[in-house]
Amino acid sequence: MEKYALLRKSVEDLSPIQMVEAPLASRDQIALAHDEHYIDAVFGGTLSDAQIREIGFPWSPEMVVRSARSAGATLAACQAAWYDGVSANLAGGTHHAYADKGSGFCVFNDAAIAARVMQKNLSDELGHALRVAIVDLDVHQGNGTASILKEDPSIFTFSMHGEKNFPFRKELSDLDIPLVDGCNDIFYLSELKRGLHQVKSFCPEFVIYLAGADPYAGDRLGRLNLSLEGLAQRDRLVFDWAKELSLPIAVAMAGGYGKEIRETVAIHTKTIELAIGNLWK
Repeated sequence: MEKYALLRKSVEDLSPIQMVEAPLASRDQIALAHDEHYIDAVFGGTLSDAQIREIGFPWSPEMVVRSARSAGATLAACQAAWYDGVSANLAGGTHHAYADKGSGFCVFNDAAIAARVMQKNLSDELGHALRVAIVDLDVHQGNGTASILKEDPSIFTFSMHGEKNFPFRKELSDLDIPLVDGCNDIFYLSELKRGLHQVKSFCPEFVIYLAGADPYAGDRLGRLNLSLEGLAQRDRLVFDWAKELSLPIAVAMAGGYGKEIRETVAIHTKTIELAIGNLWK
C-alpha cells in the first residue's frame, strides 16, 4: 500500500500534471458492471467469509470507500483523457473483480465500470456505443474483466500475462497472449507489437491501459524478466500506438510488488512521464 503515497509524491511536481482527488463511483455506475446483490453485500458489509477470503483483505467501511474511489478515479481519468488525450489513475487496475464477486485484492472492476459509463455518457454524442479497447499489461491475466465483458462486442479485452501465474484458472479475453516464465524484453516487446496490431483491427475509439509494474525482473510475484528499460519501451509502444491512431488513452497503474519498492515506484513514475507526451493540449 505504501507505493501509492510514494508514487503521488514522485509525480506531483511533473509538468504539466494536475492532481485531482479521486471521486467516488456511484452505485448506479458500479451496477453497469456488477451484480446488484454483490454490490449490496459490499456496501452493506454482508460479504460471506468465503467472499472476503477470495478478495484477500477484510471488509471495513474504509475498504468500501477506497474501492469506490479506485473505480471513480479510473472513470475520471477516462473523462479527462477524452478531452486531453491522456490521463491516469495513480491506483486502479482492479481486473480480478468479477460481476458477482471480488478476487485477488480487487473489489470492483474499475476498467469495466469506466468503459461502460463512458459508453453511456457518450451515446447521444456519438450515436453509437463507444468502441473501447482495454489493453491489460499487468503480469496477471485480467480474468474478471474478460468475464464481465465477454458478451460485449463494443469492448475489446486484450491481456498479455504470465501463463503460469495467478489466476490459475484463466478466462477467455478477446485476445490473450500468455508468456512463459522468464520472458525477456525482446520477446515481450515483439509479442506486444503483434497484440497491438490485432487490437487496431477492432477500430477502437478509446483505450484503457493497465500499466502493471509487475512484469519487472525484480518483482516478487511477476516471474518474468523485463528490465526497467524494457518496461519503458513497453509504455512507449502503447502510447505511440495510441497517438498514431489519435486514440484518447486512460492509464491505471495496476500491480507492482517489487523486492525494492523504489523500483516499483520508478516504473510507475516512468509510465506517467511517458504518458505526458500524449497530451493534446
